Amino acid sequence: MANFLSQKWLLNRRHVLRGVGATMALPFLECMQPLRAAEPTTDRARRSIFIYLPNGVNTHDYEMKETGRDYQLSRVLSPLEKHRQNVSPVSGLYHPNSFGVAHNATQTWLTGAKHGPNDRNTISVDQLIAQVVGPKTRFPSLELSNQGQPLSVSADGIALPAERNPAVVFQNFFTEPKDGITKQRRSLQRKQSILDVVLGDAKSLANRLGTNDRGRLDQYLVSVREIEVRTKRTEEWLETPRPEIDSQVASKLNRDVQLERLGEYLRTMYDIIVLAFQTDMTRVVTFNTGNEGTGPSIPEIGINRDRHSLSHHNGDKDLLNELARSDEFNVRQFAYFLDRLAETNDAAGPLLDSTMALYGSGLSYGNSHGTTSLPLVLAGGNGLGLKHGSHVDFNQQVKQFKGYGDGIRMYHSPINVKAHFSNLLLTITQCAGVDAESFADSGGVVSEILS
Repeated sequence: MANFLSQKWLLNRRHVLRGVGATMALPFLECMQPLRAAEPTTDRARRSIFIYLPNGVNTHDYEMKETGRDYQLSRVLSPLEKHRQNVSPVSGLYHPNSFGVAHNATQTWLTGAKHGPNDRNTISVDQLIAQVVGPKTRFPSLELSNQGQPLSVSADGIALPAERNPAVVFQNFFTEPKDGITKQRRSLQRKQSILDVVLGDAKSLANRLGTNDRGRLDQYLVSVREIEVRTKRTEEWLETPRPEIDSQVASKLNRDVQLERLGEYLRTMYDIIVLAFQTDMTRVVTFNTGNEGTGPSIPEIGINRDRHSLSHHNGDKDLLNELARSDEFNVRQFAYFLDRLAETNDAAGPLLDSTMALYGSGLSYGNSHGTTSLPLVLAGGNGLGLKHGSHVDFNQQVKQFKGYGDGIRMYHSPINVKAHFSNLLLTITQCAGVDAESFADSGGVVSEILS
């Protein structure tokens, strides 16, 4: 007892890291945490994840009539009850530029950009955050997608490829490459040499091009420079060993789980994300849980139609009920993810306190591709300036709002025209440590969720 109170048993985390390899990321150990330690401030890890549910929801079973702290969670969101103090359902938001996106809502969900044949996409909020927090981790961000449709968009408006196989994600993050450091460095240096030649030739070519062609070339060079930065970052991390993962954990996560077992697939991906956050391999993740044009079925609970088919229910009661069951099932897996974040610690406490998790869709009423009053839930981040426990409904802030019995109109035209989804994205961006006054078409932050 005397030793416990005197804290002579404490290990110095930097000393431990020097003993096993400089800057090696380790899980938090209780013997590294002083008693009554001061709350971490500016150097606390700030993590964010954006999780997409395709095809909207069964709006009738998703809607909540009450606002504020005394609201009743809907049938679809009921799995979040035990996390009530760590979540904020946010209703009534929309992207003004999203009308007519149909099955392409994923492309602009995190950008808020205009969507049209002549419109160029803009940087997604996760990549804006990664520009600030990415240099602190081995991987600036992680892009995942069940069926391949990405959410992340680079600074030059190009969709970033997303990985769908949990085994590949685990191996990339936690398994040392077999070809050794020397061979890896040689390969990266060759790649860097090629990039140098490309940039040199492009600079020479630019002087002989017209204005339009020079603009196209500049757009291409942005992508080349991004590859150059990533190549240099990879080389800088070569001498840093990856964290050692317990063999039982590795065998559970290092496997190819098929979408036919959707619950197991989602939980495996969520476990990998938690491990990536815990070992500080990355602090920014996007995860698309299904393509807008299909969306996975859930045979394990007797749902054999894909989400796209269920969303185009045309009022059929059986299809609506199956859609609600699919919604609830997916939210239950999200609740599992919050469970894991809550029970897993880093040096500052539970990961849930340092992780902002946005869950939702770019469609609301999938039957006719409605894109207003989006279903959105923000969770976690209590240690980053967020406060939870209330339902924030921007529709009910408008006097003319007649309630959710008003039909599907509210899903095709905004009730509160000032309730831009980009306001919520800006709020997350600022809490992630990005010095930004605006994002896309934002008009301010969502003050209702700020502490």
